[in-house]
Amino acid sequence: MEVIQWLATNFFGTPAILLGLIVLIGLLVQKKTASQVISGTFKAIIGFLIIGAGSGVIVDSLTVFEPMWKEVFNLQDSSLGEFIGQDRFIGKFGSAVTLAMTIGFLINVLLARFTRLKYIYLTGHMMFWTTLIFAGIVVQTSGNVSFGKLVFFLAVVMGLYWTVQPALTQPFMRKITGNDSIALGHTSASVALLGALAGKVFGNKENDSEKIRLPKGLEFLRDSNVITALTMGVLFFVGAMVIVFKNTPGANQLIQKAGDQDFVVYSIVQSFQFAGGIAIVLMGVRMFIGEIVPAFKGIATKIVPGAKPALDCPVVFPFAPNAVILGFLGSFVGALLWLVIIGNTVGYIFVPTMIVLFFHSATAGVFGNATGGVRGALIGGFITSTVVAWGQFFMVRFLIGGTIPDTAMWAADSDMFILGPVIHFLAKLFF
Repeated sequence: MEVIQWLATNFFGTPAILLGLIVLIGLLVQKKTASQVISGTFKAIIGFLIIGAGSGVIVDSLTVFEPMWKEVFNLQDSSLGEFIGQDRFIGKFGSAVTLAMTIGFLINVLLARFTRLKYIYLTGHMMFWTTLIFAGIVVQTSGNVSFGKLVFFLAVVMGLYWTVQPALTQPFMRKITGNDSIALGHTSASVALLGALAGKVFGNKENDSEKIRLPKGLEFLRDSNVITALTMGVLFFVGAMVIVFKNTPGANQLIQKAGDQDFVVYSIVQSFQFAGGIAIVLMGVRMFIGEIVPAFKGIATKIVPGAKPALDCPVVFPFAPNAVILGFLGSFVGALLWLVIIGNTVGYIFVPTMIVLFFHSATAGVFGNATGGVRGALIGGFITSTVVAWGQFFMVRFLIGGTIPDTAMWAADSDMFILGPVIHFLAKLFF
């Protein structure tokens, strides 16, 4: 009994070790060399641990950003309040998330093998974040749920989602790519579908975005790290300038955080820290996903020959690069608009997550352009910012306010916001 408890605590109860164990098994099954097995296992564990370090950096910046804009809008309500936070949540439920992600993937493979939905979801980092956010909703809804029930619930939900989602977007993917060889496997699917439908109704298919030429000066918009730092820099700068000229107790308290440093400079540094934190997280994600996806893919191709891979959203970008930029521009304008409106109406400070907005609005832009040209691309981008802004508000306030609202403010995506209430409803029925 003591041996079982020790294994549960040190292996299955430690997410990074469990993830490494899964990668180890996947590589051994594929008969990889000893060098490949050791390298892949160690890099997966290290990458997973890097994520926690990056999330701490992001949260430090958000503790300045949120109260700053609350003071700008003269909001008196409290901050996020008491919540578990990503680090502690992963420490407590990360093993369940990792195991559910793995079993969910196997369910996806089996459904692809025995149903007509021949899609294998291979966007590993989205698999992790979606499972984590949905776990946060379940724990928020049902309290301290048992390990087994949480794993079973999440695995079934994720397996179904990863199988059905690519099938729903495939008709438009065929229109975009001109063939049926790849599918979209990404949490931008909801805004991609909405963008395509809106483009069909309000756009003009003949006015294709690829018939226009965008200036080279906008090429920097393709770098998500740059646009994150730039956008957050502008918002931190504007907020800091307002705070400096407000002689209120709240403003003075914020200024004191800078110590001897000028508050405006201090605030701009926070924007780079925010972007740096996301870069750290993405580095960790790329490291462990770079090992777990090949392990998954090798298993999947042996079981489901001929299945279509459902891939990350950048696979559609080369088919309409101008639509990528137009989609982001539409979402950028929408994000600034919703920041002001939501802050002045419901008293919530929307954090414009540029990583999410860029990739999701770019995808929605490509889908919108396929059915509605330039106008469809812009509308797709605006729809993305609307879903992300209001989705973040509802999720942080009502769905995961006591678990991981800090994660929802920078890592939650369009599909998570759309499906969040459904997961909340199912959790009430199941637990």
